[in-house]
Amino acid sequence: MSAPMEDVMDLAEKLRAGDRRALARAITLVESGRTDHRARADALLEAVADPERQALRIGLSGTPGVGKSTFIEAFGCMLTDQGLRVAVLAVDPSSTRSGGSILGDKTRMERLSREPLAFIRPSPSQTQLGGVARRTRDAIALCEAAGFDVVLIETVGVGQSETIVAEMSDLFVLLLAPAGGDELQGVKRGIMEIADLVLVNKADGDLKAAATRTVADYAGALRLMRKREGDPEGYPMAMPVSALDMHGVDTAWEAMQVLAEFRKETGFWQARRTEQARGWFEDEVRLGLLRRLQHDPKADAAIETLRSDVAKGTRAPSAAAAQVLDILLPK
Repeated sequence: MSAPMEDVMDLAEKLRAGDRRALARAITLVESGRTDHRARADALLEAVADPERQALRIGLSGTPGVGKSTFIEAFGCMLTDQGLRVAVLAVDPSSTRSGGSILGDKTRMERLSREPLAFIRPSPSQTQLGGVARRTRDAIALCEAAGFDVVLIETVGVGQSETIVAEMSDLFVLLLAPAGGDELQGVKRGIMEIADLVLVNKADGDLKAAATRTVADYAGALRLMRKREGDPEGYPMAMPVSALDMHGVDTAWEAMQVLAEFRKETGFWQARRTEQARGWFEDEVRLGLLRRLQHDPKADAAIETLRSDVAKGTRAPSAAAAQVLDILLPK
């Protein structure tokens, strides 16, 4: 076995033992775009794959300023107080210059970052669709291999990130701020349809009454939607929370547990996990084909020529794309 692969096996052993430093190194490896790192990352993911180690994957989204980080810190600390191991994968917007993470969730969750049972990893979105890092799914698998009980995936709350995160989560939570009834019209129906819980944050102080009204508005809107497969009576639901004074945070956790348990008992959980795994595999095949296309000399030369023809309007984009694919994958 080569030295790099020996290092991978050593990393895998430490990761399975719950070593947080090993987890950080492993995520750095799977996020790397280098070809040699990709081979080692694939070997690592294979080495730690264990269907018996499953965490509760919770996706969280909400518009900027709603208090996502404050809620996650309060929620995460409550879970660690119960003895649960919590991983937070916070996908930050990327700097267009360096590609690095801008927001820095470790600085926004200072109290949670000091918890020995918690792990926080801000990941730059690297221009991926909707701000969701392409390797977030691999990072989830690594957190599960490391023995974490709950994995929280926070999105930047813009674009298509909500749908993407919902597809890699067991539960999807939408955080909203107290607002007037007209604000309900501004929330996309698609986001409401994928939310399992709508939590109206900042339900404290002068905003408490407004939060109560907002919860009623969203609860009414949710009741008008068709009941979804895998939902018990009463779900999806809306409820008020205050990350500042911890009001409703424990109730929200109870609601998440009830829904997760119901889905496990009815078989919906496993069916969803199976469908997710198939989808991830197909995505990897597509991305792998694109990588090979970009590194194939003949295809690269053809792309340059055809790109110019398409820009001039002398070739149809679909026909030009078919020609490139015929070069890479002859019929």
